Amino acid sequence: MKIDVSPSIGKVSAIHITPAKPVCIMTLAHGAGAGMDHSFMETLADALAKVGIATLRFNFPFAENKKGRPDTPAVAHATIAAAIKKARELNPKLPLFVSGKSFGGRMSSQYLAANPDSAVSGIIFYGFPLHPSGKPSIERADHLKELKIPMLFLQGAKDTLATWELIEAVTGSLKKATLVKFDGADHSFKAGKKDVMSLLVDETKKWIEKKL
Repeated sequence: MKIDVSPSIGKVSAIHITPAKPVCIMTLAHGAGAGMDHSFMETLADALAKVGIATLRFNFPFAENKKGRPDTPAVAHATIAAAIKKARELNPKLPLFVSGKSFGGRMSSQYLAANPDSAVSGIIFYGFPLHPSGKPSIERADHLKELKIPMLFLQGAKDTLATWELIEAVTGSLKKATLVKFDGADHSFKAGKKDVMSLLVDETKKWIEKKL
């Protein structure tokens, strides 16, 4: 399907996957390096459907138009707003969660911090990009203090974009944050032969069930 973002930005592609008896609907925003059709995004959406979680994953305009440079925050935020609206239209009676991989999660939390939405039940980060690789800092987390909704941080212990001590300190200072560590996993959630995807889905499901 297509999501109409705005007259100036245009439309982006989206895929809605819903199981027979969904417990919730979740927007799923991709990272800066690939679009919604990346294998991680496809596998995650399919696996979430098997545990009762409907998803609406979508492209940011830069991925839709095959441009290498990620969109500005203003464009990304407008796209997320449109995706949230579309998810509500598709599943009006279901609890709504927002989620994203890396850049997608950070843009989603920035949008929600600036536009508090009481109808959003929580946000899930599949690898929050706390800082550029090799440049540890926490400025990117400043806006998280503005969020009043529950937050789930799923982070690889070897993520070079979120030094473990720093992400632990950041989430520890947020009353509504839950941090889950994946030993051996990097920013892409690769950890040798370990099946990290099933662990991500399991942790997502357990956390959502507690919020419903």
